[in-house]
Amino acid sequence: MPTQTGEEAERIAILALGHLANDPEQLSRFLALTGMAPSDLRQAANDPAFLTGVLEHFTNHEPSLLAFAEAAGLDPQAVADARMALAGGDRWDSI
Repeated sequence: MPTQTGEEAERIAILALGHLANDPEQLSRFLALTGMAPSDLRQAANDPAFLTGVLEHFTNHEPSLLAFAEAAGLDPQAVADARMALAGGDRWDSI
């Protein structure tokens, strides 16, 4: 179970969103995968489910995860832990 607070997890997710916004190629990929328009991002950033999705975007693609973690000065596991904290635990717990 993640040891991060929701506040810390949200901070990491916002950093991840900023990282996406600064990488046009990765942002385009993210928008294509989510079906969102760039104009939707600011409003969506207030939604914990969206922030969980941002972190899932990174945790589901190791090269992106490693690049973000390095740029943010984080351990990649901290990103995965933040995803779990925002999601309320492991997503497989309910299956």
